[in-house]
Amino acid sequence: MTLQELFETIEARKSADPASSWTAQLLAKGPEKCAEKFGEEAIEAIIEATKGDKAALTSEAADVIYHLLVMLAARDVTLDAVMRELARRQSQSGIAEKASRS
Repeated sequence: MTLQELFETIEARKSADPASSWTAQLLAKGPEKCAEKFGEEAIEAIIEATKGDKAALTSEAADVIYHLLVMLAARDVTLDAVMRELARRQSQSGIAEKASRS
């Protein structure tokens, strides 16, 4: 599965019955709940990263990526837009990019 395929599945769930889909349930709760869930999953991934359990970190990383994409979809931010931003940043150093945000 690619990130694009996952994002397309999440987008399709926007119109699904929340009783039939966890993604639809989450999206139905609104962008704020989607952001909260992303934050919870990110913290869980951080905890697993500090423990050094690769299998647990892999599982939590999958949760983080999924919930990030759900959060983006909840705010109508496309994966393509994120990828374009990453491509734009690739043309400059990370140090210069961070300095440009100030």
